[in-house]
Amino acid sequence: MDQVALLSRLIEIDTSGEDGVGCRNALSLLERELSLALCDTAVVSIPPSSADGLEGRQALVAHRRTTEKPRLLIYGHVDVVPAAGWDAYTPLIDGDRVIGRGAADMKGAIAALVVSLQKVRNFPLSQDLTVVLTMDEETHQLSQLEYLSGVVDVESGTRMLSLDAGFGYVSIANLGLLQMDIGVRGQSVHSGLAHLGRNAIEDASRLMGALVRLKETVISRRSSVRTHPDTRLAHMEPRLNVNLIQGGLARNVVPDLCRFSIDRRLLPEETVEGARAEIIEALNSVADAQWDILREFVIPPVAPCEDGEAETLARIIGDVTGSTGLYGEMISGELPYAAGRYWESRVFGTGVIRPDSNIHGVGEFVYTRDLEHLGEVLERFLTCNPKEAA
Repeated sequence: MDQVALLSRLIEIDTSGEDGVGCRNALSLLERELSLALCDTAVVSIPPSSADGLEGRQALVAHRRTTEKPRLLIYGHVDVVPAAGWDAYTPLIDGDRVIGRGAADMKGAIAALVVSLQKVRNFPLSQDLTVVLTMDEETHQLSQLEYLSGVVDVESGTRMLSLDAGFGYVSIANLGLLQMDIGVRGQSVHSGLAHLGRNAIEDASRLMGALVRLKETVISRRSSVRTHPDTRLAHMEPRLNVNLIQGGLARNVVPDLCRFSIDRRLLPEETVEGARAEIIEALNSVADAQWDILREFVIPPVAPCEDGEAETLARIIGDVTGSTGLYGEMISGELPYAAGRYWESRVFGTGVIRPDSNIHGVGEFVYTRDLEHLGEVLERFLTCNPKEAA
């Protein structure tokens, strides 16, 4: 089975459901395919206590152990975001593109990896290899990654290659993340008697105005870490966005509650504590508004990876694709943080995601040539052959 055929099979499995059924089916398919690559495989059941109370959570762990070689973990996830308004789970091959939910994020990279391992199954690997494929990356999987740290045999200094990254370069850094849901309290009355109540939506608008003013300061900052030219940025930049607002009961009722969500992306040079303090200061600057933090979610930023194997991978990518480099990603993920905290790993990444792939959107796609190129890169990297592996 080639990369396009395997990717098409994976797209057909809807892995967006909260019940995890689709993810388990995808992992079963991949377990069979990795067995054909002469990997020792095991499906790991993750208890609800280590999965934020969710039932039926699993991960697939596959080994080709060569203990005298450097340890390498390769990471991927099979879950996708939900899709609406298009036939997302019927793969469509349109010229040089494979279209479907998860084509680029990140079933395409998984397909390239599995087929590459099948191609080099009779070749000695230059790495002591373990593949870890997970679910719930698109929602929250930090506790699952912590649980897997007791399953995956790693030592301090282990390298991790994430395939959940951009095409044609090596990712060495990601933005951190601070999300805060703010609840604004008012007093509900008939709209004609608004002077007797307090409008939570209007107070929320004043609070959001303070955040917009803070945003001007935040987005003026720049990291020392470069980003890929396809982002149309020179260096990593922080972000401060209000992306969700909910409030009101009816057109003629003054609302007593409004809720809005803050999404703050942090540079590697920033801290969660500093970013949070700025936001609290901005909110406190609004007189009389009554608000509370209802939810907070954090992924700390991770310093750029400095590892010779990342540079080796970059050279191979350059030979195969004609483009390369070491860049920071303008996205956030739990994996880089978890790799350092739980697995004591140095993490870098590559993949098949391009800015125009429209991941999470209608018509998500991956280029077939990118699948082929990533497959060749992985074959060369895993066999330490800069020219050809198979």
